Amino acid sequence: QVQLVESGGGLVQAGGSLRLSCAASGRTFSSYAMGWFRQAPGKEREYVVAISRTGSSTSYADSVKGRFTISRDNANNMVYLRMNSLKPEDTAVYYCAAGPVKSTTPRGYDYWGQGTQVTVSS
Repeated sequence: QVQLVESGGGLVQAGGSLRLSCAASGRTFSSYAMGWFRQAPGKEREYVVAISRTGSSTSYADSVKGRFTISRDNANNMVYLRMNSLKPEDTAVYYCAAGPVKSTTPRGYDYWGQGTQVTVSS
């Protein structure tokens, strides 16, 4: 079992930056690949980025490539999402998720956090 808690969301102007954090419980955190997804009102949950269990491999959605950076700290059971050059279309609830391997689909993950709101004003 893994419990995930996101934090760091908020309101930011276009062009600004935010860093999201995801704190995981449990002693097996390093056994899980981690992903970030987002969901805007009226839209389906959208893949953002995933990182492998060791952090050696990452995969970004084209919409965030070059602007967002994922990282993880297995010693402290944390995953981070650094978001730069934010755009209004990045506005969504952001979720972190844990699964056996990196996946671009929500079904590839077994555990989810409650989400944190990111709002980017124009």
